Amino acid sequence: MLRNKDILELKRRFKKENCTITRMCGCYVDASKNKVVELSETFLNLEDEEFFKYLEIAKKTLSGTIGNNLLELHFASEEEEPGGKQQYLLGLRESGLKNPELLAHLYDRIIENYDYVGNYLILVFHDAYDVITKTNDDLKLDESEEVFTYLLCAICPVNLSKPGLGYRADLNRIGIRVQDWVVAAPDVGFLFPSFVERSADIHSLTYYVRDAKDSHRDFIEAALGCGAKRTATEEHNAFRSIVKTAIAPIIEDSDEMLINIQEKLNDIAEEHEAAMEDLVIVEPEEFTLTTEIIKEVFADTKLPDAAVMQIQDHFTEEFSDKPPVVRNLVNEKAIEKNNKEKKEIKLLEEVASLKQELKDTKQENEEKTEQIETLVKMEAPLDPEEAKNWAEVFLRMKPEKAERVKFDTIDGQKYLMIPMEEDEHVNLNGVER
Repeated sequence: MLRNKDILELKRRFKKENCTITRMCGCYVDASKNKVVELSETFLNLEDEEFFKYLEIAKKTLSGTIGNNLLELHFASEEEEPGGKQQYLLGLRESGLKNPELLAHLYDRIIENYDYVGNYLILVFHDAYDVITKTNDDLKLDESEEVFTYLLCAICPVNLSKPGLGYRADLNRIGIRVQDWVVAAPDVGFLFPSFVERSADIHSLTYYVRDAKDSHRDFIEAALGCGAKRTATEEHNAFRSIVKTAIAPIIEDSDEMLINIQEKLNDIAEEHEAAMEDLVIVEPEEFTLTTEIIKEVFADTKLPDAAVMQIQDHFTEEFSDKPPVVRNLVNEKAIEKNNKEKKEIKLLEEVASLKQELKDTKQENEEKTEQIETLVKMEAPLDPEEAKNWAEVFLRMKPEKAERVKFDTIDGQKYLMIPMEEDEHVNLNGVER
């Protein structure tokens, strides 16, 4: 299985002091698929400026994420027979890129099968890496384990530079800049054989693709003789399309359901990984999606059984060659973004709730303050000036009680008659009676 540490070990050699690339050949192809020019160079004899530019291209061809930009592809069985593409690549490797006919065959095969509109440059590097033995704790021993001889091929678009103004030294003036054809970073490429566990695996090659949305599957099969393999991005997009096609007509917010599906798949993947850790399996098999897992994922949703069956059927049809890896279907960035948005919404709701509580508390305190001030006014001695405007008797009582109050004159004296029940109380100027 392809490992990051093996790729990094090779990339560390693409430095001036460590580089042992023996030869570099190439072919410049125009938009009409014509070979414009071919090159063949002893790599270490290049001028420094060119040396570092080519070395940067070689390094870029081994960049990216394993399973997404870097795929370990295996040759079809017939391609390992005499006359097969694996046998041809072995011959090209052994020739050290010094056989023009073998090189021309490689260029022709790429030109015939590489679907690209525009000019591009095919580059092939040959190197022999003396792999030093390492101990279990990665300490190097001063002895060779094997010599890893390999080919590294890069296909780079060649684009016309953008028009613009610039200093024209030949005219000593500012004028229209002369446009050049500029070699861009590799679009696709491959390493043959693969470098697996610090050793050559002649039954596979490591394929590089810059845009993980399109692995150029036809090119893989026709030009390289390997079984096509989807990138993680392609698997994710294909499964997402299957689900969205099924749920969009019946679910108003399909994006929310897609995120929920992502979270469930992530939980299932984490549970599986934890179980594998407990079993202490050094190289566990890839955990791939099945129709049973799909059924489990949609079990708690409101999706009709017919829609779930549609997803299962389309999934089986789309991934008939090889089921996708569950982890590849999980968009961790989307889940993280969704969780962040949920936290922000919850925080806003909590803030709004606290603001309402403060408002209610403030209103309640104002009402209590007003009641207290009223009571104080009732119980406090009146100001002489203010008292002039007050009646000698000021009463507060319930309306139904006020209806029963009577006025009477006894022996020429006015009286106010207030009937009282046994359980009723009177507060006279703050004194209970």
